[in-house]
Parts: sequence; structure tokens; C-alpha cells
Amino acid sequence: MNVFVTGAEGFIGSHLVEDLVRRGHKVKALCLYNSFSNIGWLSELPSEISKEVELVFGDVNDSELISTQMAHQEQVFNLAALIAIPYSYKAPRSYIQTNVVGALNILEAARANATHVIQISTSEVYGNPDTTPITENHSLKPQSPYAASKSSADLLALAHHATYGIPVTVVRPFNTYGPRQSMRAVIPTILSQFIQGKKVIHLGNLETKRDFTFVKDTCKGILDIAKSIESIGEVTHLGTGEVVSVSDIVSVAKELTGMEVEIQTDRSRIRPEASEITVLHSDPTKARGAIGWNPQVNLNEGLAITLAWIRENSSKLGESGRYHI
Repeated sequence: MNVFVTGAEGFIGSHLVEDLVRRGHKVKALCLYNSFSNIGWLSELPSEISKEVELVFGDVNDSELISTQMAHQEQVFNLAALIAIPYSYKAPRSYIQTNVVGALNILEAARANATHVIQISTSEVYGNPDTTPITENHSLKPQSPYAASKSSADLLALAHHATYGIPVTVVRPFNTYGPRQSMRAVIPTILSQFIQGKKVIHLGNLETKRDFTFVKDTCKGILDIAKSIESIGEVTHLGTGEVVSVSDIVSVAKELTGMEVEIQTDRSRIRPEASEITVLHSDPTKARGAIGWNPQVNLNEGLAITLAWIRENSSKLGESGRYHI
């Protein structure tokens, strides 16, 4: 199958490209144009994989480019997005432009090319949920410009399915982690501070709880849902159905490293009060029924793999930044 992946150079995108090639698809990967010809994490793919990938530089905001590149593509996985929640407080228009208008450009190109759109969403769209675990029927209550932009993109996608009949699938992963994730994210922030041998770990809210899924499980779920006819026109969650706190992650990190650390609160790592989300807990029942969803990597295994990867690549990853969860 001819497949187009936007945001291909990123964390999940690079893993998805790798898995698509391994499944025998012909993959075209869109990387955000830059003057350094930097292809992000795609540069880390094994040579036998990367040689099978057609690289395209561009921007989802360029409707003509998107229309041209999507010609003859049977599926498009849209992962192109600005994702840093703290930056969305400062530059909301940028998030609307890339996450909403970019998605619109892809959907309009899909109309012309009869392309199946797999829109990758986020659990952030729920805000502080009314009930947990969260089902796909829960109302959208975005509490950050980032979450609002992703909610809008999802609704646009579903509206294009209802209005124009184009095949659209919305996949809503909860918190994904693993190798290649930004050092800004909470798990790399924690693990990198352990690797640096710090005796004092600086973190934000220790009690926020998330449903963490290892990246390889997330990608398998995305690809399996993309094949599911019954998932077209639907939203489907990908999560483990279990939640852990930031404090729990620290405890596992202590076990894995054998280190004891002191935790200090860093106020700069805490979201504005009205934007904080205390828990995001998925109900993965729908995915279990549609694709037999069953994540294979448990948290301890996933954290051990991630820890080893960060340790191996620490020289080029730099210091951990202000994280978002």
C-alpha cells in the first residue's frame, strides 16, 4: 500500500515509519523543511529501513504541496503537530495554524485523492474528565491551546467523513513513551536526571496520573486500527487501562538505577492551575473489540528500555527541559 506519513521525523512518527516499512508498505515521509536538511529521528532508522523510505521536505501548512504529495496515496497518517503544551500558552496561533489548518489541508487533499485519513489525536482533549476511566463518548473539554487545536482537528476529520464520505479514522493514544521521545516529556525528564547522577531531582506535580503506553505498542495499535473497517468514522482509544502517578515513575526509576534521590518541587514545571489535568485514564474496551488490543510491554519493561536508550544517547540529547504531561 502507498502510505504518506506527516510528522514522520518525530517520536511516534519515526517509529510508525519503521513499522510500516517492516509491514511491506511503500512509505513517503514528510519532514518539516529546514535549511539543515535535518530529518530528525528518521536518521536513526536502520539502513535497510531508511533506504525504503521516500523523504519529502515541506510543511502541512502548504496546501498545494500537500495536495501534490498525497496524489496516489491510499492512506495518510497525520502526526504533524506542535505538541509542547507550555509553548501553546505563548503561541496559540501557531498551534491553530499547524494542528488545525494543517489537518484541514490533509483532509481536503484526501477528498481529491480518495485517501484514508488516520488522524492521530491526544487524550489531552478531555481535560479533567467527569468520569474515569474515560470512554470515547466523553465530552471534549480542552484546557490548553494545544488541546483545543487537537480537539478541533479531530472534529474537522469526523466532519469530513460525515459530510463528504471520505474514510477517516481518529486514533486517540493516551501518554506514549519510549526511545526517541523529547527530553521535555515527563519520563525522559525523570530518567535523564537519574542518568546524570543528580542527587536532587527537580519535578513538578508528583500526584498527576497518566495512562502510559510504550511506543511500539502505540504504533502497532495505530496500524491495526488503520486496517479496521469498523473504526472508520470513529474515535478509538489506545491506552493500557491503568494509571500511575509521576511519583510512581520515580519509584520505578529508583529500582532500575539503584539510586536514592531527593525530590524538589520546581514551580516552573507546573501548569497554570486552571490548565492542570489530574488524571487521564483510558477505557480501551473499544480497541479490544476492534483489533484485539493488548499492549505487550509493561511499565517496568518499557522504562528499562527507555532508560538504556537515554543512557546510550545521552551525549546528543542534552539536559532535560521543562516537561509537560
